[in-house]
Amino acid sequence: MRASIEVADIFRAAGPAYRATHAGHLSLAQLKVMSAIEYCRTAVFGGHVEACEDCGQWRIAYNSCRNRHCPKCQGAVARTWLAEREADLLPVGYFHVVFTLPIADIAFHNKALVYDLLFKAAAETMLTIAADPRHLGARIGITAVLHTWGSAMTHHPHLHMIVPGGGIAPDGSRWISSRSAFLLPVRVLGKLFRRLFLTRLVALHDAGRLAFFGSMAHLSARQAFVRHLSPVRKKRWVVYAKAPFAGPEAVLAYLSRYTHRVAISNRRLIAFDERGVTFRYKDYRRDGADRQQLMTLAPDEFIRRFLLHVLPRGFHRIRHYGLLAGSARKASLALARELLNVAAPPDDDTSDEPEDFRPPCPCCGGHMIVIEVFERWRQPRGPPDATAPNRETAP
Repeated sequence: MRASIEVADIFRAAGPAYRATHAGHLSLAQLKVMSAIEYCRTAVFGGHVEACEDCGQWRIAYNSCRNRHCPKCQGAVARTWLAEREADLLPVGYFHVVFTLPIADIAFHNKALVYDLLFKAAAETMLTIAADPRHLGARIGITAVLHTWGSAMTHHPHLHMIVPGGGIAPDGSRWISSRSAFLLPVRVLGKLFRRLFLTRLVALHDAGRLAFFGSMAHLSARQAFVRHLSPVRKKRWVVYAKAPFAGPEAVLAYLSRYTHRVAISNRRLIAFDERGVTFRYKDYRRDGADRQQLMTLAPDEFIRRFLLHVLPRGFHRIRHYGLLAGSARKASLALARELLNVAAPPDDDTSDEPEDFRPPCPCCGGHMIVIEVFERWRQPRGPPDATAPNRETAP
């Protein structure tokens, strides 16, 4: 059975040469992501020694880098985030809506500004159409998650939205439910989204806030920029509304897969050898079993594609709007539950002890406790009894 391959293995092997080749062309954020992934769960970040309370088996556990782009470091953060979102769920149907940005080239040169505009234009589109009495006539809540990649790690910015099937009436007197299999008209959403986004994008250009380089440097001139946008003004901007989720549990299952995802997970990696990096991806032009395909990229191209999706420093890729916006969330959810005549979820946070996600003893399944902590760049002293065999390698 082959050993599992990780993005970290590829970065450790090919990263130094890639950094040397592209010196001066990589951002500080990209360099930090590469280093974090390479050193994650190694002695560089320190760690601790655990021992089993029952049989005495011990093991070394190195600290995680906690970088949000690292494939190994999203589990604990996702669990905490999901626990908070579970308390926000309402006993109504939920819809999944996707807004795709058809001008990825401009976004690539201006990630912070254009991604932020994508969030704001898409959220305003949903809130505006939902508030229209010709459609739903209610104030809705939205959780939006930015993904910047396609399955093959190409640049493909889009927003995934989770939206309750209904909202609060403008006067706050009642809950207005959407139809069971229909939330809002996608063609209407697409038209308003296109208008809002392009109007504000041109305003950013007029204010001199957009930058262009290389083959796109000519777009700094307004006439060339407007001409570049001409085809997408005439194109239909597709907003995709998927079938509603089958209950709150399905919403949480979806969120657990999508909220803290990175450009590629270690599970999708198949091989890393003299031919390059081979991984699984979905070809959406195919149907059924043929949709799952394999792709092999040279290590440099694999790293280049991965680094396309490093977000600007401080950029929030999960945002909440409407009923779920931070300042009004608690009051809005309390009113929604009152109007739906359902009780608030119980407050289970009664323990001062943090939840223990430490894996059980691999020998007897017992509880592991920390017996030594060691600092960055240092190795542990070893097992409590230096004369005893290393229980990690002993037969």
